[in-house]
Amino acid sequence: MKSYLIVWFNSEGGKPSEINQRLMSLGFKPMQGTHDYVYEWRKDVEVEEILRFGDKVQVTLRGLDVMFKLETVS
Repeated sequence: MKSYLIVWFNSEGGKPSEINQRLMSLGFKPMQGTHDYVYEWRKDVEVEEILRFGDKVQVTLRGLDVMFKLETVS
């Protein structure tokens, strides 16, 4: 399973380099194309675990004035 992340930056928000650092600390890898980041799960996960991970992303990005979209596919 993989979770893809799209980030929308705000010119009044955090620096892209800081946002990148924080997301990489969660295990995301930057990528080019339709999505900005990918997180590769080591196993199949249930929706509840994906939601908990989304909570971690939200806490990690709090205060940086960005929006994100998290999409998980098997």
